[in-house]
Amino acid sequence: MNKLFPTQEIGSIGKPNWRVLGYRGVPITDEDFSEARYWGKKLKVEGYEKLLELLKSDDSHEVREGIREWSAVYAIRLQEAAGLDIVFDGEQWRTEMYEALVKEVNGFRFIGHVRSWDNKYYRKASVVEEIKWLKPVYLDEYLFTSAHTDRVVKLPFTGPYTVTDWSFNEHYQRLLSETVKDPRELRKRAYRDLLFEVSRKLIRPEIESLVASGVRWIQIDEPALSTQPGKEQVSDFVQAINEATSGFDCKFSLHVCYSSDYEALFPELLEARGISQYALEFANRDSNRTGEAKRSGYGVVKLLGELAAGKEVGLGVTDVHNDSVESPSLVRDRVLHAARLIGDPSLIYVNPDCGLRTRSWKVTFNKLVNMSRGAELAREEYNQSA
Repeated sequence: MNKLFPTQEIGSIGKPNWRVLGYRGVPITDEDFSEARYWGKKLKVEGYEKLLELLKSDDSHEVREGIREWSAVYAIRLQEAAGLDIVFDGEQWRTEMYEALVKEVNGFRFIGHVRSWDNKYYRKASVVEEIKWLKPVYLDEYLFTSAHTDRVVKLPFTGPYTVTDWSFNEHYQRLLSETVKDPRELRKRAYRDLLFEVSRKLIRPEIESLVASGVRWIQIDEPALSTQPGKEQVSDFVQAINEATSGFDCKFSLHVCYSSDYEALFPELLEARGISQYALEFANRDSNRTGEAKRSGYGVVKLLGELAAGKEVGLGVTDVHNDSVESPSLVRDRVLHAARLIGDPSLIYVNPDCGLRTRSWKVTFNKLVNMSRGAELAREEYNQSA
């Protein structure tokens, strides 16, 4: 984008209670109904009265699909009203980031729910046979979003490393068990085999179908990569993601959240040739919230500048784990600090640390509004000093 310090969200937005209950066919409360009406008015959602009618209707497949679509429209309008330059549907279309993909492909069998973090759970699957891509998973979601906004649309989805790490690996361990007897070596080799199979047989065909249908920006979400920051693991990921993304006319960004040491991922991660932006968390690790004299936690931004990598940074300026709303001036200071560290301000994009799905819509909206205002302040101050 030509705009300096463009703004984006890099994770999911919380599903309203009327979306969660209504999509399950469970009657909503008067409070939930009022919430749907309030945000419809506040966000100036055209035709939101139709959603209110659906919420009062008897349960049916058509009613559930309609409620899901309206929640996506609401999430798009929320981002637009908050001033974001790059939007998506807030993942309202999906159940959960892992399940949304693996339930649509061959080879996985769901085992049960496991805890991922806080009080959030996902439905874990085991790979029980050869994996196979069957049809586009995210295309309808992208087409719907594109039809409901005139802003830049980015499509995020779960990458090969996280799919591999969050799955049990029965099939590929079984294939190797006759020749590899050491348990550690067996798990290690089966893990790598599954990683590359997911990359080649699931992620690449999905990307191919999306790009052929007009998608021009895909965000690869890899929360698991930050939990395994060893050099060998990063090298395996780089090889897998290069196989998945090479040769496409599409922008690829990589979202990795909450690493104990982002710098441990570099410089090896720069070998991911198709990745042009790293969207990372910084607000949560910012040691100084009032100035930059002692500000820490931005080492990877400085490192990327020193390496002359030319890679963009999706700069987390908003903490997603509390309800405190960052002031525009704090956002401005964080953006300008990062711009000075990297040396080229055009490489800085502005976003929350991760998805705001654990926050209420009120808090989410206020955080995104102030994030956009802070980016504008940074833009003005930088242009005045240039």
